[in-house]
Amino acid sequence: MVLHLYKWLILCGSLFTGPASQPSSPADLHPLYVSVTEFNHNAADKTLEISCKIFTDDFEKTLATVYNKKVDLFNPKDKAEADRLVSEYVRKRLLVKLDGKDVALEFVGFERENDAVWSYFQAAVPAVPKKVEINNSILYEIYDKQLNLMHVTVGGTRKSTRLNYPDKEAKFEF
Repeated sequence: MVLHLYKWLILCGSLFTGPASQPSSPADLHPLYVSVTEFNHNAADKTLEISCKIFTDDFEKTLATVYNKKVDLFNPKDKAEADRLVSEYVRKRLLVKLDGKDVALEFVGFERENDAVWSYFQAAVPAVPKKVEINNSILYEIYDKQLNLMHVTVGGTRKSTRLNYPDKEAKFEF
């Protein structure tokens, strides 16, 4: 999947710069590692709903390194253990504060989608937050080119940012 993304990026780049700027081989490519996390405040349910998309191969490699065990998220031998690893890993690396108060994330589950894993969390939020602070260090243990994209929606307003390794902190005001 990553190689396909590189080819697509190269193709898009060549539309603007011409074929001379294309790398001569896949070894010349600079890897791109990315996660996408969506935060949605659900006013009706008084919850913060979080979904985090991470490419499976990168996620499995990171989990294997952190927990010192082989991890297969597409066909886990022990689903409860896979749930535990995903939940524990993300909750330690995705820290959220609403209006200056820490928010405890409750793991809902994870699912596979093509070559990515979506993990889902929620948190009880009694009031509409005015300030959202996020500390996101997902996959930073392995990839020093990691990009973590985040989209936060509160009251129908969506704001986004990108964190490049080693940056971890983002703040949103609504």
